[in-house]
This record gives sequence, structure tokens and C-alpha cells, in this order.
Amino acid sequence: YHQVGVISTIIFIHSREGLLWLYYFSFFLLPPKLEKKTKGKLQKQICQVVLEHFEKQYTAELGDAWSSVRDVLTSPWCWQHALLLNRFSWSPGLESSLAEQGYQPAFPAALPYLPAAFRCYSRPAPGRFPAQKHQPGRLKDYYLLNAASLLPVLALEVEHGEDVLDLCAAPGGKAVAILQCACPGHFHCNEYDDLRSRWLEQTIESFIPDPLINLIRVSKLDGRQIGDLQPEFYDKVLVDAPCSNDRSWLFSADPQQALLRLMQRKELSSLQFQLLRSAVKALRPGGSLVYSTCTLSKAENSDVINLVLNSCRNVMPVDISGMARGVSQEFSFLSGMQQHELLVLPERGRAWGPMYVAKLKKVSST
Repeated sequence: YHQVGVISTIIFIHSREGLLWLYYFSFFLLPPKLEKKTKGKLQKQICQVVLEHFEKQYTAELGDAWSSVRDVLTSPWCWQHALLLNRFSWSPGLESSLAEQGYQPAFPAALPYLPAAFRCYSRPAPGRFPAQKHQPGRLKDYYLLNAASLLPVLALEVEHGEDVLDLCAAPGGKAVAILQCACPGHFHCNEYDDLRSRWLEQTIESFIPDPLINLIRVSKLDGRQIGDLQPEFYDKVLVDAPCSNDRSWLFSADPQQALLRLMQRKELSSLQFQLLRSAVKALRPGGSLVYSTCTLSKAENSDVINLVLNSCRNVMPVDISGMARGVSQEFSFLSGMQQHELLVLPERGRAWGPMYVAKLKKVSST
């Protein structure tokens, strides 16, 4: 599962019916089944149950755009990967090697927020750069990711010395990206599950030097409770929420696993709303939060944000259309979105996303 996981994901989902651990393991731990090679690439097996569900929902929500999005999501051999370089580790020849393989600096246009130390490389061709193994005591040179997953970090606009909360931090890619942008005064990364918390800690250990690691707090708290535990403590909060990850769900290895996921899908929006309410409580007046998911689902995206705006009188939307315009050559966006939100739609040659991003600001304590 992509970059999510807090206690609320586990507790909230039908524990009373005895489905807790079955859902937990199917949702987080079962990797997609790899099938035969196609065109020299490993092809995953598409889960027809999920695809049929998506066909109905996304045809209604996305209209004509769904056809091209579906073609990309069901064709893993055309997916692209980007590299976020680690400013704390220097590898001679890495950038020249990337250039030789067709990689170019991402985000070349002027953006409202793009720190000089933030360096990311991507290329239009599909394929994945070799991953680096975790080696205790040695920092990795780059982090492999979907380039759209960096947009929430750029929207958050973290500055040096600010107190920052990453509410649903595992596996740690966005935390690493935040630290490529600035050195927070206090950086709190939260992840409830033991396994995923260890994954988060390993990611931080792989990319961040010891002196800076000592300034990072990793906790295993219920994300819905942090706002009450630490009210108005943070300048910036990132809520990369548990969601129905469209890319991975399409390749559910087990139809029963897929049915269980789809059954629980409608309840995720309630969890996401609770996490956002907690994030608002944790923000200082004047502070801002960014909400993100890796699903196309309107119920988990715009509907959740609208519910927060309608129920929390002390928050207001923040315009991120300037950032969207700045990266419009690299990403395809769904039209008709509000200025405080965007939805990245995968398309061939720009196979990034799905990624939903919305930004809010807390204007007062009440």
C-alpha cells in the first residue's frame, strides 16, 4: 500500500465483525501477483472485479477521461518512475549517468515553491532505474517514486525552522522529500503499525544523516487523536491519507481480497475526514495543511475536503493553481477542479498519478 498507515485504518474497519486482521493483511501486506512477461516486462494480472467496479464509478466521475486513464493504469509496462536525489549524499557521476539514460531535471518551470536543494529527475520513457539496497550506516543517493507524489510536498511549502507533522508517514517518501526542501525546527513522523513504522524508520535511516535524524520524532499514535494530544502545535501538517490505491487495487492477487477491499472502500472517507479534523486541531492559527491521496475517487477526495470546509469554520481553502500551471507540461490534470485542489490523471508519456492534492489554512483557534 502506498505511503499510508495509521491506527485508525485498523481500528475503524469492522473489527467488530472479526475482519480486522484479514483486512489488515490483505490491505497492506499482500503484494500484487506477478504473471508472465509481456514485451520483455513483467506484467501483473488485472483483477476483473476491481476493474468492473472502477469502470462504473470512474466513467461516471471522469467521463471521457477515464478511457485513457484506464489504459495507463492497466498497462504497468508504460508506467514511469522518477528519482529524487538525496542532498545528504553525493554520488559522483550519478547525474551524468541519468542524463545518458534520458533523464532530465523535473519541474523545470518556475514554481511558487521549489528549493534549490530539491532535485528530481524523470524521463518520458517507461522503465525503472535500479533500486539501492538498504545498508546500515550508509546513505542512499536517490529515492525512486511516482513524480506526482512530490506535489503534496511542494504544495506544503515547508520553510526552515517550522514545526511539521507528517500524520500518515510510512513508508517515508514524502518525509524524505520534505527534508530535501528544508530543515524543520521539529519534525514529527507518525505511523501506528509496527511493521510499517520500522519501514519508515529504515527509510529515514537510509536517507537522513544522524545529526538530523536526532531532530525527527517517529511515533505510533492514532492519527485521529494527535490533534487532541498536541493542539495547535504545528505550522504545517501533511495528511497523505489511507485511501483506495487505484494502481495496486487493480492488481489484487486474490478476488476475495479485492471484494473485501471494495466492501470497505465506502468507509475510508469517514476515516479520512477524522484524520483531517485531527490535523486542523494540530495546526496553529495561520498554519496550513495539505491533504493527498493516490486515488481518483471523488468520495475520498473533493467530497472529504468539502465536508471539512463546511464543518470547520476556522479553515479556508488555499489557491494552488499556480503550482499546477507550473507543472502542467509534466502532468495531466482533471479539468473543472477548484483552485485549492488538483487531480493528476495518468496518460501515456505522462504516466504519473493518480494523485489528489488539496491545501487548506487554519485562520483561527475556533
